Amino acid sequence: MAEQAYTVASDSETTGEEKTSPAFPEIAIGIDIGTSQCSVAVWNGSQVELLRNTRNRKLMRSYVTFKDEVPAGGVSDELAHEHDMLSGAAIFNMKRLIGRVDTDPVVHASKNLPFLVQTLDIGVRPFIAALVNNMWRSTTPEEVLAIFLVELRAMAEVKLRRPVRNVVLTIPVSFSRFQLTRIERACAMAGLHVLRLMPEPTAVALLYAQQQQQSEQENMGSGSEKIALIFNMGAGYCDVAITATAGGVSQIKALAGSTVGGEDLLQNLMRHLLPNMKDLFSHHGIEEIKKMGMLRVATQDAIHKLSSEMTVPVDVDLGNGTKISKFLERAEFEEVNKEVFQKCETLIKRCLCDAKLEAEDVHDVIIVGGCSYIPKVRNIVMSICKREELYSGMNPLEAAVRGAALEGAVASGISDPFGSLDLLTIQATPLSIGIQADGSNFVPIIHQNTTTPVRKEQNFTTVHDNQAEALIFVYEGDEKTVEDNHLLGYFKITGIPPVPKGVPEINVCMDIDASNVLRVFAGVIIPGAKCPPPFMEVRMPTVDDGHAWSAQTLHKTYGSTLDLVTVKKKGKH
Repeated sequence: MAEQAYTVASDSETTGEEKTSPAFPEIAIGIDIGTSQCSVAVWNGSQVELLRNTRNRKLMRSYVTFKDEVPAGGVSDELAHEHDMLSGAAIFNMKRLIGRVDTDPVVHASKNLPFLVQTLDIGVRPFIAALVNNMWRSTTPEEVLAIFLVELRAMAEVKLRRPVRNVVLTIPVSFSRFQLTRIERACAMAGLHVLRLMPEPTAVALLYAQQQQQSEQENMGSGSEKIALIFNMGAGYCDVAITATAGGVSQIKALAGSTVGGEDLLQNLMRHLLPNMKDLFSHHGIEEIKKMGMLRVATQDAIHKLSSEMTVPVDVDLGNGTKISKFLERAEFEEVNKEVFQKCETLIKRCLCDAKLEAEDVHDVIIVGGCSYIPKVRNIVMSICKREELYSGMNPLEAAVRGAALEGAVASGISDPFGSLDLLTIQATPLSIGIQADGSNFVPIIHQNTTTPVRKEQNFTTVHDNQAEALIFVYEGDEKTVEDNHLLGYFKITGIPPVPKGVPEINVCMDIDASNVLRVFAGVIIPGAKCPPPFMEVRMPTVDDGHAWSAQTLHKTYGSTLDLVTVKKKGKH
């Protein structure tokens, strides 16, 4: 039988949800799409099983190559040599690029990748292209991810011998809600319905909860609460979580995330080995891309070897007299990446502080992700947590996808007679959500690490006399000024009565439901009014590409005429 061609739906074809539901629950698969590698797992009726591709591999490279008529990814295709993947025809690191605008530092750092990343620095989606037959073929991170997901879905359907639609995906803690919508859009384009988007350490926490539950059953234990610190660092992101686990219930006490990862370690070392790299690779010609790929491969190889050796040779001839030949020491690698490792330390300490815990309060320390094998990373975590041993109950490269598969079974309504799926994760908000008020300040309404579902509200008032309208800018993040946070959307409140400033009260309420959907309600409170102005209900996010222009244009048009200030809470008498 001829192999079915892969198809990716356009954005316009994926705006509606399918209303039909099967007679029996379909078990959702778990997918962990890492920046460099991915894996798929499913609950097989008795345990979690990782699916293998046609080459019998559980871990697959996360890339799509466009050199042929039909794009192919790292699921079913394996390039003969890594240099082919780095020739300009392949797009990778889409997890680092998806949902980001061209003013983002992560996008600018991606200009060193061996494919085209162009920016105008005006707050729109960056231009991304693969080199195909000496021509640049433009694409988007969403399209690349969708093509990759189509291959993953096809592989899963062959292995499971049934259609696959529902998925649970792991995501970095630091992903904004706008980035989550881009992930969901890519899934919809691939014909997949997202049941859950789980922060990676939260997925690991669920796996840990199941392991603790099984251990308690075997030992006839009482199920006392255990605190675990989970440190997850892959190629693109670094996440930390603290979870309290008892009886199969895992409550996330604190989350912290950053965009530092193995890609930063790699690029820092590349610049160290070749200080004039930026000038050499500025034009992205065919020969430049080839040299960039050669340097990247040699540097990756050196980092991998340094995990087990103290000194490794680096020999790469880039042509035109540019040659690198030296011995690289582990201490040199650690010094070059001093700032990255300091950020890792800061994340761990911040997470402990947010959870109001000391290192001595933690029972188990879990390190997962591709960077977990780097000695410096392990030393940092063990030093801060004052440990000589780490939790050894899970494979660092499989933990997140196994947790996602468990959540897939739980969310699909599957029951297990042995109680292996009697699991629950009590989620927390990874980032604060609030509005712009008091000038250009960010005023959180739902704070970071608040247990969800949640509903919080706060009152604001006008800045000017007889102010009839107010702009509500909704942001997500943890910085004090709105410019440093993610704009989720905006809308206008009307019908404010013509009274002096500070008199009317504008109530802003935020609600996150069990499906992680954010809704913002806002309206004017007029005591005793027979017909008060109607409240607004808006689902966030509402902005798309070019959202930086939205805020700038609105400020230019209205200035501070529609601003709000926080209503100070009255002291208790």
